[in-house]
Amino acid sequence: MKLLLKKEHWEHYAQLMRLHKPIGTYLLLWPTLWALWIAAEGIPNWWILVVFCLGVFFMRSAGCVINDFADRDFDAHVERTKSRPLAQNKVASSEAVTLFLLLVLCALALVLTLNWLTIGLSVVALLLAATYPFMKRYTYYPQAVLGAAFSWGIPMAFAAITGDVPNLVWLIYVATLLWVLAYDTLYGMVDRDDDLRLGLKSTAILFGDMDLALISTIQGMFLFGMLLVGQQLELSFYYYIGWIIAAALIVRQMWRCRKRHPTECFNAFLNNNYVGMALFLGLAFHYWLG
Repeated sequence: MKLLLKKEHWEHYAQLMRLHKPIGTYLLLWPTLWALWIAAEGIPNWWILVVFCLGVFFMRSAGCVINDFADRDFDAHVERTKSRPLAQNKVASSEAVTLFLLLVLCALALVLTLNWLTIGLSVVALLLAATYPFMKRYTYYPQAVLGAAFSWGIPMAFAAITGDVPNLVWLIYVATLLWVLAYDTLYGMVDRDDDLRLGLKSTAILFGDMDLALISTIQGMFLFGMLLVGQQLELSFYYYIGWIIAAALIVRQMWRCRKRHPTECFNAFLNNNYVGMALFLGLAFHYWLG
């Protein structure tokens, strides 16, 4: 294949996959791990855990590649993205599409080792990953589509472990979608001026001067949803310690963003990695010691 022959481009392919910026992988991984631990009531089957961890890596990488392909005509005009390989014509569009397909095939090979319900749900995951990058042209809610994509590992995890998707899944799913909507709006605030100039859409633009108030409200809904999860599962105090830490981190994020400085908004976005980690550790300690 043409892609594999161009060894001098491997560094650019790594940049397309954001191997140097793993934060997106972490943010996609934490909700998946929440679901795996809850569904298995502890440490899940080792192969299922491997499949989902590698699947998160491949699908996040594929999402980054197709995102850069979709935005190749815009990225050169945005300060934060102007150095990306496609924006600088260091990689051809056909190479990016080939790389995307290879990554998706790797994820598919993994999911084919699981049950049919999980395989069926994976089709939705692929559709969400492939369509999200184009949403900023048509709707002010691309962040909600990203939330739907980043949360889809939750029903897949339950399907893989239990062979079913119980009602509790959708509470975790909606809560996670709200979390992604909130933190990706913070991310969108970094590029808001450039997006306005280019005619693109985002919740950061839609929310306007109410951005921080609405983000805080959405984060509060997320925390309330995860509180309900703990109550429905009758989780021990270990989980609630994690929940309190997550809530404190979110309060600190909002405080840091009070002046809407792009650097602080970006750092607040990054800090959500620790929110996801805190909730996971709370779950892990519950099932280990609770």
